[in-house]
Order: sequence, then C-alpha cells, then structure tokens
Amino acid sequence: MKALFPIARKIHKLMKPFPNLILNSSPVILLAILSIACGEMSEAPDKPIKNASTQAKELAARPEVKTESTSQASGDYTYSWMTDASNNAILADRIPAPKGFTRVKAKKGSFAGWLRELPVKPEGARVKLFDLSMKWNQRAQHTVVDLDVDPVDLQQCADAVMRLKAEYHYSKKEFNKIHFNFTSGDKVAFDDWINGKRPKVSGNKVSFVNTGKKGTDYKNFRKYLIQIFSYAGTASLTKELKKVKMEDIAAGDVFIKGGFPGHAVIVLDVVESESGEKKFLIGQSYMPAQDFHVLKNPNSRDPWYSNQINGQLETPEWTFELGDLKRFY
Repeated sequence: MKALFPIARKIHKLMKPFPNLILNSSPVILLAILSIACGEMSEAPDKPIKNASTQAKELAARPEVKTESTSQASGDYTYSWMTDASNNAILADRIPAPKGFTRVKAKKGSFAGWLRELPVKPEGARVKLFDLSMKWNQRAQHTVVDLDVDPVDLQQCADAVMRLKAEYHYSKKEFNKIHFNFTSGDKVAFDDWINGKRPKVSGNKVSFVNTGKKGTDYKNFRKYLIQIFSYAGTASLTKELKKVKMEDIAAGDVFIKGGFPGHAVIVLDVVESESGEKKFLIGQSYMPAQDFHVLKNPNSRDPWYSNQINGQLETPEWTFELGDLKRFY
C-alpha cells in the first residue's frame, strides 16, 4: 500500500489546477492521468545494488575511455574527461549572480572554485539518457553540464555527486582523498585500487584480492568509478557525510535522502547579499543515468535557491528536508 503513496501524490500534483476534472472524467482520461503519473515515478532516483554478473556484463559492454591529454576551462582547474574545453562556456559565466548578490570568494584551487568553472553545454541543450535517448522531462534543467555519461545505467544521482568529488581530487593528484563506501559498509579506496587491490563481491559479502593491475592513468580511474557506481548509492553516501546548517551552506555540500529510492543533489555555487542571505545553485543526475544538469528553481524565475526558507527545499523532481543538507568530511 505504501508503494502507492508516491503515485497518489503525483496525481494530486498533476490535477491540483483542475479540481473537478477527475470527478467528471471518463475511464479513458483517468487511465491516461494514471499513466502519466506512473511514467514520472518510473524515474524515481537511486538504484538497487547490482549483482556481480550484471556488473560484469555492463563493464564488458563499456567502450574504452578516451585518455588524450586533458584540457582546462580556466588557468586554475583541470577537467580530466574533457579532451578539448577551449570552446566551452563555464558555469559561472552562463549563470550570473542575481541582483544584489556577489559570489562567495572561492579559495584558489578549491572544490568550490572547481565546481564554479565546470564546462557547460550550449544554451538550450537537452538532457540525454545514458543510451543517448532524450529524457522524458525536459523541464527540470536550466543548464546542462558537459560531463560525459558511460553507456550503462550507472551514473545516477549519488553517483554523479561522487564522481564530481573524485574527479576534483584526481585533477589535483590527491589520490588518497578518493574513497567511498559500498552499501555493505566496506571502504573502497582509489589508493588501494591503483596498487592492484580490487573488491570482490559475492552476495552481500565483499573481500579484496590483489590483481597486479596497477596505475594512476585516467582509464584506470574511470574503471574504479564504475565499480563505485555499481555498489554505492544514496544509502551508503549519506552515512559518509556530516550535517550542515542552512546558514553555513557552501559549494560542494549535498542535499541527500538516503534510501531505495533516495536522491542526492550537489551545491555548485553560492552567492551572498550584504544582509547575509545566501543563494545557491544545485545540480543533479537522476534515474535512469543521464546528463548532469543545473536545476531550475520551480518557485523563481532564475535557478538560484535561497537559504532563508522554512521546512522544505522543493526542486523540480524531488523535495528535501532542510536537515538533508550534508558535507563531505
């Protein structure tokens, strides 16, 4: 019965502007409304843990990652997945600070600065799924970030958050700072991975074996991420983060609801007014795996969200509690 609640809420939201339509509708119209609601719910975020055989098939189907020399979107930051960023706009230029606000100063070389200068696709870009088909809902994104997606259904909500964090540290060669936990609780560190130590999953148990396959190259790093995406998600990531107050919100923080389903979005940039109000941009991937994108604010004409709100944070495809704001240690 609980499984029907999300669908009921979705129908209520769809029909709110038309209070008498359901009472006066034919069965055909009612069936169409239910179909739309279920279609939207089919994109509920997060994913179950994949078993080893499923993961192996996905890894086998995945093409080789390009490993040409990396490019920089600015003089300070490197984005290793980009082979040529010279023609890309950056997030900070695409989305100016709202009137009366200035961007919070980001320390040179910081994660906040790195996120602020993420390369973005041309204006009007649509969100594609991992199989290059179009996402059903094209109303949620303000800007699409130029971040590639592997052709398997893995880089969903928490995965995109973990990838951005890992990519930042990889760009700075801070390999010891790249580590995440599987849903089982087992820590899987890139430091171990580059020295040939690999996790072996059997049912709900994880063991580690030495394969002799070593290296810090980008191709090996992406294989590490695929392993993380396969066995980690919101349920595991939320346990790795610490709570943050809304008044202290900063770029790199994460709104996260752990579970099955759960969801996670990451704060990409923060601005502040002279009165102390902060506004912020948030980005997400979703389910199925899809292009990472900056979200619109459904309650504003611009994509900036204010930290001076009560109760809940409403995004186009998920509603968070204010207590869901967390930070990487």
